[in-house]
Amino acid sequence: MTPLLDQISLILAYSVIAVYVCAFIGYTLDLGARASAAVQAEAPALVAAAGATMLAPPPQLETSPPRAGRGARAGFALAILGMSLHLAAVIVRGVAAGRVPWANMFEFSLTGSLLIMIVFVFVIRRTRLMILGPIVTGLVVILLGIATVGFYVPVVPLPPALQSAWLVIHVLVALLATAFFGIAFAVSGSQILAAWQEKTHRLRGRAARVVAALPPVEKLDRLAYRLTIVGFTLWTFTLMAGAIWAGRAWGRYWGWDTKEVWTFIIWVVYAAYIHAKATRGWTGNRSAWLSVIGFAAVMFNFAVVNIFFSGLHSYSGLK
Repeated sequence: MTPLLDQISLILAYSVIAVYVCAFIGYTLDLGARASAAVQAEAPALVAAAGATMLAPPPQLETSPPRAGRGARAGFALAILGMSLHLAAVIVRGVAAGRVPWANMFEFSLTGSLLIMIVFVFVIRRTRLMILGPIVTGLVVILLGIATVGFYVPVVPLPPALQSAWLVIHVLVALLATAFFGIAFAVSGSQILAAWQEKTHRLRGRAARVVAALPPVEKLDRLAYRLTIVGFTLWTFTLMAGAIWAGRAWGRYWGWDTKEVWTFIIWVVYAAYIHAKATRGWTGNRSAWLSVIGFAAVMFNFAVVNIFFSGLHSYSGLK
């Protein structure tokens, strides 16, 4: 029964990728439609300016979140469908393993990408920030694709060091932190792109119109900061819980293992981000780049450290 459930979980994961790809297409088409609508809206204003018509007051900028277009609504519905299949894949994998489904790189990727989608749905329902649609669904497709092709391993028994309740607590909180950092990365990336285009005007055509449809840089900056605060709080708990678990499993709280060092480096990067914004008033690209660097460190810690560095935390399942 276990191999059958394992295969069902894998088939569900492939199905999830296909649905998320369709959601990505829907969100991308919506962005294109918004860009075209922006050009049509600009045309009368340009004609009026050319005619030196100064009697009418300047148009008011729309400050409320834009209503979702047809493509965005389709993308959101597909994202919910994919998330439901995604949850089923995680549950079936857990039933097949007889434990929580995040004990190796494949399971971590499967569960972690689900949490990214859950945070994404929560954020987009509150902010209606449409640019997150193609970015996040595209990111999750890449993560799931790499996981299913490169990280998949059959269900195997847990090594003794992982047979602990801390596996549930420590790793789940790390997954949640990664999800918030991932969405903050998407927002910060959008912020950098918008600020760069505003300064250089190098993008032309449809690409420029898509960027012009983004919310103000200040709004993106505030959203990324709020998401990072939540992620940093969870990551701090991850660091502390990992030390407690290490003390019980190996008789020491800290041993400068590669995984421990990189977990601390990630904490330092995000602490610097929060400190810079709280005390130095950093805004714009300087803080956004720290957010991007922080998530890059998270991905390095997950992929490169797990695969290419040996140590007490070598639980990728690939060796």
